[in-house]
Amino acid sequence: MRAAVFHGRGDVRVERVEDPAPGAGELLLRVHASGICGTDGHEYAHGPSMFPIHRRDPVTRHLGPMIPGHELAGTVVALGDGVDGFALDEFVVCGAGIACGTCVHCRRGRTNLCVRYATVGLQRHGALAQFCAVPAATCHPVAPHELPRDAAVLAQPMAIAAHAVRRGGLCAADHAVVVGAGGIGAFLTHAAVATGARVTVLDLDRGRLDLATRLGAQAAVVPDGDLPVRRRLALEPGSPTIVFEVTGRPAGLATALDLLPGGGRLVVVGLQGRPVEVDLRDIVLREIELIGTNAHVCDVDLPYALALLAARDAPWDDVAPVALALDDLVTGGLEPLASGRSRHIKTLVDPWASHTRPTSM
Repeated sequence: MRAAVFHGRGDVRVERVEDPAPGAGELLLRVHASGICGTDGHEYAHGPSMFPIHRRDPVTRHLGPMIPGHELAGTVVALGDGVDGFALDEFVVCGAGIACGTCVHCRRGRTNLCVRYATVGLQRHGALAQFCAVPAATCHPVAPHELPRDAAVLAQPMAIAAHAVRRGGLCAADHAVVVGAGGIGAFLTHAAVATGARVTVLDLDRGRLDLATRLGAQAAVVPDGDLPVRRRLALEPGSPTIVFEVTGRPAGLATALDLLPGGGRLVVVGLQGRPVEVDLRDIVLREIELIGTNAHVCDVDLPYALALLAARDAPWDDVAPVALALDDLVTGGLEPLASGRSRHIKTLVDPWASHTRPTSM
């Protein structure tokens, strides 16, 4: 099969590699498409960090060049031993995160915190290829949701957003602010609106704010940089009760903390590139709840993500307008992501396409 293979920093090659075979408990998928995200762009430009290229992964045991791709949907073409509940030719989405099922976190239903957690496309071969073997436990059927196949590829990032909303305990009585509307922020906006909460989105890019409005946000604002003014606004009636920080930047975190009145909740979604100072005295005195969120719980968040995608009246091509051919992955996908020049909220890759195509949503 044809696959995009990561060999090292700045070195992704489209190669012919052996077709994978499903192991016990696994499905072999004919990949319809795979999404790429900031993690893929970061690994390409600055890695390997998460990819086990030079050091063997302690869970998957992978070592060496690897096929990325952790956002995927495809058709079942083979079933490994012991697989029940799936059929050949069934179209499924994969959540990519693999949990052991037996550790203390798994027994508590928090499989994303599994002590042996690994991810398809991050610690083992992924879906930037024509075929991909994945654990059946990470997959869900798409047919009950009547989603177009390109739209189903968006389920994994939507599941991350759905998990963040669930971690924050967002409900219809809340006023949520989403700081950062790119990537996960757009999906989080849609997931937050679905709770019935009032949603305000902050971003420096007016195009992203326009998208946030189409996704149901009641207000979309370019921050003015005047923190004292924002603090006064936060004290007014209807002030935010919960803020989602999605940018992963110190300025975004400072804005998020400043927006919160006493008793508010801060959900930190974006990964900061380095440690940042936080005034814990202020958090204590104002009784701010500081909540972390990471990945998603496959059994809960992935099927809900499919429902969220299906619930939107408009098509999702304003979020993911194109699917790249494998040959265009680096120049059209990874390099723009790594440099912050990507023109799309989400870029898909079709491993069977001979040229970049518009998505069909």
